[in-house]
Amino acid sequence: MTFLNEVTLRYPDAISFAPGRPYDGFFDTEQIFGYLRGYLDNEAARGSSPERIRTLMYQYGPVAGQIRDIVADWLRTDERIDVAPESVVVTVGAQEAMLLVLRALVGGPEDAVLVASPSFMGITGAARLLDIPVTPVPEGPDGYRRDALEAAIERERARGRRPRAFYVIPDHSNPSGTTMGLRDRTELLELAARHDLLIVEDSPYRLVSPGPPPPTLKSLDRARRVVHIGSFAKTVFPGARLGFVVADQPVVDGAGRESLLADELAKIKSMVTVNTPSLSQAVVAGALLAARGRLSELNAKAAVHYDEALRHTLRELEARLPADRRAALGVRWNTPSGGFFLGVRVPFRADNAALVRSAERFGVIWTPMSYFYPGGGGSHELRLSISYVTPREITEGTARLARFIEAAASGPL
Repeated sequence: MTFLNEVTLRYPDAISFAPGRPYDGFFDTEQIFGYLRGYLDNEAARGSSPERIRTLMYQYGPVAGQIRDIVADWLRTDERIDVAPESVVVTVGAQEAMLLVLRALVGGPEDAVLVASPSFMGITGAARLLDIPVTPVPEGPDGYRRDALEAAIERERARGRRPRAFYVIPDHSNPSGTTMGLRDRTELLELAARHDLLIVEDSPYRLVSPGPPPPTLKSLDRARRVVHIGSFAKTVFPGARLGFVVADQPVVDGAGRESLLADELAKIKSMVTVNTPSLSQAVVAGALLAARGRLSELNAKAAVHYDEALRHTLRELEARLPADRRAALGVRWNTPSGGFFLGVRVPFRADNAALVRSAERFGVIWTPMSYFYPGGGGSHELRLSISYVTPREITEGTARLARFIEAAASGPL
């Protein structure tokens, strides 16, 4: 991210397909005050005294979060995830949730964490901070591959390690944009039960994509095999820095006392961020209350916008690099059903040096896909993000990208 930011600042006139941030044209500053007021009014209606509300807003709050009941109600309404509020931990973004989950699940070098590859850099970055090596599991064109996961599990066991968890983004994944089908979801849950494996599900793009989404892994989970990580960055606004984790797995300590994994995460959180800011929780809770637990409806306009941007990008790529030309060059890309990202395969090394040449000489920025391969790979792939570019920028940016690809495929620039 530091390198991408440097390139963006160095070439301000370049069109950037790099940021995975949500489009902020739908944000209204006044909404923040409305959401905050809605949360405070709701607390008063529930019987909280002015003194109690003042404490909620000004003091350190519960480590696991003060809006867990509201988050649980939303999950039940919008995502069909039916869990008790005690199973929810409200975090400082999804990134903290990843850190907490890894720290709780990995007890030593004998424990292995598997991640889909390519994978979101947040999970691999959190693992590096905790000195936890991750085992990459190669994706196929449609994402998760059962054979690759089972082979990785067997390899880890042969090395004397215990596979603890598999991290995956089932819906419109970052970076590749793939979505797991319903059959693959049920097979993954069956595999997890068979191999005594937890699934760490991360799914921030579901409610900003068109059409009814497939069921979350957690909503299909009947054996408490899924730890569900969520974020309000794309659905409410990223500046709130609010995420959550659903961890309803039973945990038994050395004295035989049973609790929830959520309780263990809260203990770790108490030594990391102490608690999640009350103001951010209040604003996001106000948004959930205003939407009557239907963030999918609150984000309907944004979902249409992102879908149109993705389809526009695919149409422009097709126009600039039609099928016969792609075949001659050795270029291909996928066609995600939603989300912010798609992947492009090119016949040259799409590394940092190529990115600088692309920005400097052709005025277009993208993300090298190699960043997302924890075990190495992706050297001839690049990621395009469509979430923060206008239709005009998409038209001009894809034209610039096609010229860059043509030139780079012809030989050294």
